[in-house]
Amino acid sequence: MAESDAEKTESPTPRRLAEARKDGNVARSPDLTAALVLLATTIFIYYAGQQVFGGMRQYLTDYLSASHAKNFNPTQLSALSEMLYYGLYMFLFTIGPVLLAVFGISLIATVSQVGFLITTKPLEPNFGRMNPLKGVANLFNARAGVRLGMSLLKVLIITILAILLINFDLDAIVHMASLAPRQAFLLTGQLVFAFSLKIVAVLLFLAIIDFAFQKWQRARELRMTKQEVKEEMKAMEGDPMIKQRRSQVAKQLAMQRLSQAVPSADVIVTNPTHFSIALKYDSNNMRAPTVVAKGADFMAMRIRQIANLHDIPIIERKPLARALFATCEIGDEIPAEHYAAVAEILAYVYRISSGSKQPAMAT
Repeated sequence: MAESDAEKTESPTPRRLAEARKDGNVARSPDLTAALVLLATTIFIYYAGQQVFGGMRQYLTDYLSASHAKNFNPTQLSALSEMLYYGLYMFLFTIGPVLLAVFGISLIATVSQVGFLITTKPLEPNFGRMNPLKGVANLFNARAGVRLGMSLLKVLIITILAILLINFDLDAIVHMASLAPRQAFLLTGQLVFAFSLKIVAVLLFLAIIDFAFQKWQRARELRMTKQEVKEEMKAMEGDPMIKQRRSQVAKQLAMQRLSQAVPSADVIVTNPTHFSIALKYDSNNMRAPTVVAKGADFMAMRIRQIANLHDIPIIERKPLARALFATCEIGDEIPAEHYAAVAEILAYVYRISSGSKQPAMAT
């Protein structure tokens, strides 16, 4: 029986989150980006406004007086080209820095929310979204209702705050009528800047709440049922039958390697039952004895069985077997601290091998 949405009680797995992120499903608040951009723009214009407006004034003065024409060669550019070129030039040095700052803050605000993510998945055609009935249904779902409620709440809060701020500065606003134009202009700039900062602070606070809500809502939408978690774990770990088959194949390969490596060994050092290490030494090609095979428990027993079939001496040295098993991998030379113990074993093996071909056991 299929599980309903009400039974989605499990937190999304890392794989589910990664797939959602790949599809462009990330927690992001456009309001937070807009609030940060508005804050940066307000601060930038307040501190760099004189340069911006001064550049615009200079551009208009030069354009109206045609004084910019001296910067260009009239034989190469038409009057229209001169105007466009000069306009672009003044734009880059007046409005350009503002737009560049806005773009930079917008990019930083977006990346700080979702990280660096490039995906074309949301741009792919989805004919399901073109269904008018589904579109109408989306207008009346819980998510749309929450968004509408938050938008109305923001408008109400901003309206009330604006009324309170204007009422607080009403005396200064009325007093501007008695000031000189320059003083009135400076006072207006200060009042507008202070008013904008307070409004932006409230918008930023509401945007942070909206971002937290977006993260919570995304986690809630991506919740999984217990069955989905089990199926995902099964998909990640593999089908039990396939895992069993892989284990059998790996064991067969290991056995084949043992069957090839153990017969070439000179001696088997054992624990005697838990560990078996097959050692080989060729004075012409090796600097020190080398581990050609090793195993624990069942594999250790299998090494001993193969050694018996090929008359390989089996020597019981418990501490040495444990040490070699822990410190050496197949193909490694034994550590220098075990040279003496292994040399003693090999000397014993060489002595007995000249007198009998039967497997020897020494303790």
